[in-house]
Amino acid sequence: MLQTRDIIWGLLVIGCAAAIQVQITPAQGEISVGESKFFLCEVTGDAKDIDWYAPSGEKIVPGTPDLSVTRNDEATSTLIIYHASVDDAGNYKCVAKNGDQEAQTTVPVKIFQKIHFRNAPSPQEFNEGDDADIICDVDSSPPANIIWKHKSSRIQPAKDVRYAFLENGHLQIRSIKKTDEGPYTCEARVMARGEIDFRTMSVIVNVLPTIRARQSEVNATADIGSPALLACDADGFPEPTVTWAHNNVDLETGEKYSLNEDGSELIIKDVTKVDEGDYVCKAKNKAGEKTEEVSLNVFVQPKITFLNNQTASEFDEQVVLTCEASGDPTPTISWSFGNRVFTEGEQSIDRNVVVRSHARVSSLTLKNIQFTYAGQYLCTASNSIGQDNQHMHLEVRYTPKILGMVTVFTWEGNAANISCEVDAHPEASVVWFRDGFQLPANATNMKIYNTPPFSYLEITPESQSDFGSYNCTAANMMGSESKEFLLIQAVVPSSPEILQVEPFSSTAVVEFEEPESSGGVPIIKYRVQWRLAGREWTTKEYHVGDADMTTVAIVGLKPESNYEVKMSAINGKGEGESSLPGSFKTKPVQFSLTMTSSVPPSFAATSLPLREPSAPKLEGKPQNGGNVLKVKWTEQDDGGSPIKHYLVRYKATHVSDWKPEIRLPYSSEYVVLSGLDWDTEYLVYVVAENQQGRSIPGVLRYRTDVEPTSVPDKLNRGSGLGTGAIVGILIVIFFLLLVGVDVTCYFLNKCGLLMCIAVNFCGKAGPGAKSKDMEEGKAAFTKDESKEPIVEVRTEEEHTPNQEGRGPTEPNETTPLTEPEPAAAEAAPPVVNLLPSATLNSVTESVSTTQSSPASESTALTISTSSPTKATPASSPPKTAPHSSSIKSNPQPAVGALVDVSDTSNAVPPSTQTSVSVSPTLASADGPQSKSEPVKAPDSTQSTDLQVDGPTEDAPKAPCTDPTAPVHNDGKAVKDENGKSETEVKNATTEVKTVPNEAPQANGNESKA
Repeated sequence: MLQTRDIIWGLLVIGCAAAIQVQITPAQGEISVGESKFFLCEVTGDAKDIDWYAPSGEKIVPGTPDLSVTRNDEATSTLIIYHASVDDAGNYKCVAKNGDQEAQTTVPVKIFQKIHFRNAPSPQEFNEGDDADIICDVDSSPPANIIWKHKSSRIQPAKDVRYAFLENGHLQIRSIKKTDEGPYTCEARVMARGEIDFRTMSVIVNVLPTIRARQSEVNATADIGSPALLACDADGFPEPTVTWAHNNVDLETGEKYSLNEDGSELIIKDVTKVDEGDYVCKAKNKAGEKTEEVSLNVFVQPKITFLNNQTASEFDEQVVLTCEASGDPTPTISWSFGNRVFTEGEQSIDRNVVVRSHARVSSLTLKNIQFTYAGQYLCTASNSIGQDNQHMHLEVRYTPKILGMVTVFTWEGNAANISCEVDAHPEASVVWFRDGFQLPANATNMKIYNTPPFSYLEITPESQSDFGSYNCTAANMMGSESKEFLLIQAVVPSSPEILQVEPFSSTAVVEFEEPESSGGVPIIKYRVQWRLAGREWTTKEYHVGDADMTTVAIVGLKPESNYEVKMSAINGKGEGESSLPGSFKTKPVQFSLTMTSSVPPSFAATSLPLREPSAPKLEGKPQNGGNVLKVKWTEQDDGGSPIKHYLVRYKATHVSDWKPEIRLPYSSEYVVLSGLDWDTEYLVYVVAENQQGRSIPGVLRYRTDVEPTSVPDKLNRGSGLGTGAIVGILIVIFFLLLVGVDVTCYFLNKCGLLMCIAVNFCGKAGPGAKSKDMEEGKAAFTKDESKEPIVEVRTEEEHTPNQEGRGPTEPNETTPLTEPEPAAAEAAPPVVNLLPSATLNSVTESVSTTQSSPASESTALTISTSSPTKATPASSPPKTAPHSSSIKSNPQPAVGALVDVSDTSNAVPPSTQTSVSVSPTLASADGPQSKSEPVKAPDSTQSTDLQVDGPTEDAPKAPCTDPTAPVHNDGKAVKDENGKSETEVKNATTEVKTVPNEAPQANGNESKA
């Protein structure tokens, strides 16, 4: 027993050792329809054959559709299922054999259907108001759950009863609207697998057409070959097609009818009375069709049948204009002339225009004919369907009327045109006269150009005689008329006035007031000069544009520096006087300081970065046309870095889009924006950019003018200056000539009205008056007492530099022999009117005499007066005199004349100096007449006027009641070049004596310095 049992156990052990084991990876499989998958069969132990069996039990052999078995090696085999279908589901078995030994295992394979949208068309169209069935057919295993969305929002039938989910998964919308149109999403979900997919479909709702006629009744004109337009507008979705029918006959494009592209407009050619009736407009689309009727009424358009031109003469009693017209309905006739309309039955206030109408005839009666009545008259006949217009011309013969500016300014050598505009009918001939003589058509400096209605006299003045009055005479068969024109000598403009200076770090804006006088001709530019204290002047010229200029910008300045600025105006004649200098100080450059912990404060303080420039200052000026704008800017603080360029943007305020940006160089000062819309507000930005970046924009708002609608008619034209104005101008010119002659006689011949006023009312003897009894200097006038000296008195209030530092002035016969102090030489006082004074601080007299020619005498007397209690502040800036005259030497010394300084009733104002120049009226027989020019006096703030070999002291006050009180000088004497005469110049005292005069005087005495 024991042996048998051992044998059985041994056989079992050997059998177990040789058993075969089979394993499939993966152990199970799920495959979607259409997908592919493989399974690996692994055998443990020796296996001769490894086979796969289908769920049907059939062995899978090579060539089986969509199934493949591959023996990889001795222990593995692979099963591949290609493009799985539902029929491929089941248990697949792998069997391993080795002789009598066999092992097998199975793997379950499940085949499922993924979500598949079998039918979900897009777009899906429905008619408005229908019950829409939106299709979405889905295949899936297990069946999918369908969710509908509209515009990303889930549709819930519980909230909107118009929606319903059908059993087949479709979405139903009851009475669909146009607002229901849009994208709809059909979303399918399989909860078991967590699978989801969706389709979006476009739903289109077609709308039944709506139709409306533009005019339910259309009036047309018959028998004139004009067409009639019938139109109707149709709306709907999709856009409907429009057709027309008349008397149940569809109309098509041809000889009689014409349709536009969409059929909305029907044109009936050559309308006749037969075309009258109802026309049907029909609109049709997918949703249906609609119709609308349009009635055509055919009438007869008005037509003017009679209207003739008329001729009249100025001041005729009346003229009647007649207009006849036909039409159905009966037309209404009206008249118009220029912008004025005359209707039936109208009568003007002055009763010179009367309109009367009867049936189809209208008459316009004009009384007391004026030349302004001439022109085109419009007769208009109108009724409910149209109108007819025709013009007629009223010709009025009248005498010439001369227009144009009566004054023209120019200067010698510059051509000027005097324009004589002649309004006349018939055309007039024009002739020019001067001083009663007719001017030739072509002369050396005069030319006449006749281009009706203008006649131009071109004059190039060669001398003062070419200026004056010129006569333009126009004549025709009705009469003649003359008009005087004045050619006036232009002068240089007066000086502008600097109002204020707005400084920045490297620029400054100078605001000034234009000159009071332009000299008669336009100012073309301004010359601006500026400098640092004590430096040379820098000059720049600024041209004047179309608009007025009131500001200029100075660039290239140094920060924190004191500057002086002055300016002058220039016209065609030349440059005028400079303005008084103005002073300003530029501002410091503004830096931004950045401090960091890594940089020591001392280092950071020396590394100040530059910054962006400040916004430019803008100024807008309209140009010719009204819709053109000139934007001018002024550079402000440049941030310490030069401006690279300017950027300009602009737009209308009611729109959002800007015009293309304009880039301008740094030297630009303005930009002209043209082509702007009329009556529109614009916003303009100007940005300055330097190396550091861009500034904030300078902003300007500007509204353009209203677009002009008409041109003024010749009725509104003026006739220039009236006869009274011309006579007034001539009287003023004649008066000015008389004054000039009287002033000339006063200074040259000691006669005239001014001479009488000076002697009888002012108590003065007039220029050059002599004293009959002179205690001193009598011998100088004994040779020829008929030659009286002229006394020229001028007062200087402003300091005038000596020819702007050009060096000392050459002395002449009026130059004091003593040299002024250096301070006085640098800043000479201005000249003001001489006022008699009771206190004279110092009197300086320079006398040069000659024995050979006592008649040619010239004396320069400079008297400096100042207040004894107040001194001129040293901080007062020097001022320049309006004129400076060069001083030339005279080889002939002169003998000093006596000057009356006895009037002492009024005190001289403080800080006032007086320059007195005396010259004879006639030249001596020995030589030409000597000329005297004023000499610049030293500054009134100095204690002395002149200095000889050293400083002098102030003269004490001397009572004016004692004319013989001596005033002692320092005792020094100065001789002239020839040594023939000697004048003592004393600082302490000067002898002043009173000499009686031959002629009776108001003050009764004359004094001599």
